[in-house]
Amino acid sequence: MIKRLATYFILFFLVIGASAQETRFTMSAPNAVENGRQFRLSFTLNQRGTKLHLPPGLNDNFQVLMGPSTGQSTSIRSVNGQTTTEVTYSYTYILRSKKEGTFELRPASIEVDGKIVESNSVTIRVVKAQTQSQQGNQQQGGGQAQQGSASNVDLGKDNLFVKVDLSKRNPYRGEQIVATVKLYVHPDIPIADFADVNLPTYEGFYTQDIDIPQQINFSREVYNDKIYQVGVLKKTILFPQQNGTIKIDPFSMALLVRQRMQARSFFDDFFDNYRTVKARVTSDAVTVNVKDLPTEPANFLGGVGNFNIASEISSENATTNDAITLTVKITGNGNIRLIRTPELKLPSDFEVYDPKTTDNVKAGNNGVSGTKTIEYLFQPRFEGDYTVPAIPFTYFNPSTGKYVTKSTQAYTLHVEKGTEEQSATVVSSLRKQDVQLIGQDIRYIKQGNPALKSHGSSFFGSTLFYLLYIAGAVLFLVLYIVYRKKARENANIALTRNKKANRVATKRLKSAAGFMKQNKNEAFHEAILKAFEGYISDKLGIPVADLKRETAIARLKEKNVSEELIADLVDVVEQCEFARYAPTGGSEARHELYKKAELTMGRMEKQIKR
Repeated sequence: MIKRLATYFILFFLVIGASAQETRFTMSAPNAVENGRQFRLSFTLNQRGTKLHLPPGLNDNFQVLMGPSTGQSTSIRSVNGQTTTEVTYSYTYILRSKKEGTFELRPASIEVDGKIVESNSVTIRVVKAQTQSQQGNQQQGGGQAQQGSASNVDLGKDNLFVKVDLSKRNPYRGEQIVATVKLYVHPDIPIADFADVNLPTYEGFYTQDIDIPQQINFSREVYNDKIYQVGVLKKTILFPQQNGTIKIDPFSMALLVRQRMQARSFFDDFFDNYRTVKARVTSDAVTVNVKDLPTEPANFLGGVGNFNIASEISSENATTNDAITLTVKITGNGNIRLIRTPELKLPSDFEVYDPKTTDNVKAGNNGVSGTKTIEYLFQPRFEGDYTVPAIPFTYFNPSTGKYVTKSTQAYTLHVEKGTEEQSATVVSSLRKQDVQLIGQDIRYIKQGNPALKSHGSSFFGSTLFYLLYIAGAVLFLVLYIVYRKKARENANIALTRNKKANRVATKRLKSAAGFMKQNKNEAFHEAILKAFEGYISDKLGIPVADLKRETAIARLKEKNVSEELIADLVDVVEQCEFARYAPTGGSEARHELYKKAELTMGRMEKQIKR
């Protein structure tokens, strides 16, 4: 009985929570469709509704083939001991476009508890339908992956390509531009995996990558009046460092595409027959025309963007023994990391230390933004009233094409004489400025307890002198013998590389372990590949340029390495090659791969030395 009452209470509160939530009515549809093709127009509502009215004017551009198809789902969530439930009602229509163009579907409406609720609006672009002849117009001319008798969409450049999109093509020197590497795939081409990816290096630019999900998410996009599934491979913010034309060289990548074979028999027709082929795509070269900055003013520190500057001082009342900190912050959007440190001009009556600079920036779709913090540490030598001058800061604003000058505020500093027992406290990591000669009769007084010695005594000729002399001669002889031995060994480059191979490979494996802890999938697998590549090259004396799988396996067999160990090596390399850009497992899979790589490296070192 008690359990039943508790169940009633829970259901009661769930119903109360569901009724108290805000009504949400959402309309969704593809952002691009081919003319004459069917697509779905869906509505979701988090409360029960009646009298659904489609967007006004829908039938002018689209034909309703079927609907509505209704559904209902319930979800229960528990957060911090509080349970909530949500019931979602769905309505689905099948539409077909009547003509090409870009059309906006105005909000639909539905009645909930006697009130009319409207949905959002949706924009749909209808493009020309691609005929079967267009899809297969290169079947005979052939893409690189055309083999056998596969019945699929052609893998030529019209249906599968990669390109670099730039937010600007004519920036100023130092102005940030966003470069996005995109993969365009025909909707009917299924990408199974990535085999080999070489992304652009952006020579001539200072770069900062934008964090994107490692798992590529494809979205629908229209390019040249055709619909593609588009995935973002990399986003990078570029800061051109030279004037004139900068060329972004072409780059290439290999994709594994799953294709269906044509049926040759009854059994092929009954069972699906697929194969995986490799298709290589290469981008086009992209050029950026970089404009030079106008004549630079005196206080220009290399900043290009939009910035503000502010300052604060630790104290305006101090003694001659106090260390004072002036903190200057430059905030804004642009090349913050490349801004030089402004100079603080103080009177010679101050002891000045090197400024400390800290950058706190982040990269996003709108560029690099953040704060550069500069801490100036100084100490007054004498009492009196002083002025800490304003610091001018000039930057170039590319949106206006003009220089902008801003400055910090000036501070009045009152200094009183400190007590003789006090001593100044300074940060040990800062280097003191060279002492300036203030007066001909003023020198710094050496403090502390000096080491004194008797007049007439001499270290030369003493017992300690001869002992140090003999020890130095012996040490010189030992170092000479060691040096000659190392010189002979270094003369044999192959022997030197062979000895260092295991140590270098172990160091690279340790770096892979660091990437594994940071969940950096691409860097982790690349570090393991470099470890084995460098080890095989150094241990077997094969140049990296000539290192091929067949050559390496043949040389390992000559070294009497077991077939089992060679198979383990090949398995580790293949896992890394396939997992760098299309990971199939999580942290546990990376941990297992690392353990296998470490064990394989150790066993190989023992067998090669036999």
